[in-house]
Amino acid sequence: MSGAGNDFIVIDNRSAMIIDGAALARKICDRHWGVGADGLLLLESSNKVSYRMMYYNADGSYGGMCGNGGRCIAMFAFQKKIAGKDHKFEALGHIYAASIMAEDVSLDMRDPVSISKIRYLSIGKKKIAYQFIDTGSPHIVINIAEFSKNGDLDRFDVMHWGKILRWQKKFTPAGTNVNFMKKLESGAIQLRTFERGVEAETLACGTGSIATAIIASNKWKLRPPITIIPTSKIPLIVEFDLNDSSIQNVKLRGPAVVTFDGNLDV
Repeated sequence: MSGAGNDFIVIDNRSAMIIDGAALARKICDRHWGVGADGLLLLESSNKVSYRMMYYNADGSYGGMCGNGGRCIAMFAFQKKIAGKDHKFEALGHIYAASIMAEDVSLDMRDPVSISKIRYLSIGKKKIAYQFIDTGSPHIVINIAEFSKNGDLDRFDVMHWGKILRWQKKFTPAGTNVNFMKKLESGAIQLRTFERGVEAETLACGTGSIATAIIASNKWKLRPPITIIPTSKIPLIVEFDLNDSSIQNVKLRGPAVVTFDGNLDV
């Protein structure tokens, strides 16, 4: 399945046949020797809500919350008649609510925590301004206009800088996702994300889109909903309520589509 270009292998594991999700993720997410995907989503039984989502990054690490993955598994559950158009599922001990609207899925996300003011990293002679935010996964957000002289996000080397910033000591032991943003004339925000666990730039990132929308809203006084344009160029819509200094009722909306079905011998 693809959530705005963020792609996943989704498996109904209510039978608990798959025991080692990490090992399976490493095998089948490999783009040369497996199916190929940014991550693996296992739909498992839950005694609380419709099902439980288990998410593994392509490298086998257990991911934090994945917004696009959550939207994809919600569409999968609806299409397989595991859950209705409006339903709830659990992930990482939290309950999420999803609504299916044609090919779009709107997902209620956790309120962000640990929103920092502008901080700085020194790498060589370069001083880098960033903000940290946890939207279910840790993210730093960098304004490309403050990072690069020409402010050209299309030609920016995300792989190079993503690898460097992802493992900085300030973010150990788990590391962080790295987002580079640019404000467009339309008011939308262009975004490119280096994802931990994938260890590469992805075509879209749900929790990264939320992180960037919130930081951009604060920086440029933008009112939600905020349109995020990821590398795939497929827009994601981020909604939230601004209550004094807090961010609440965060929603992520965008397409979630099946690209193909298949069977695996494992």
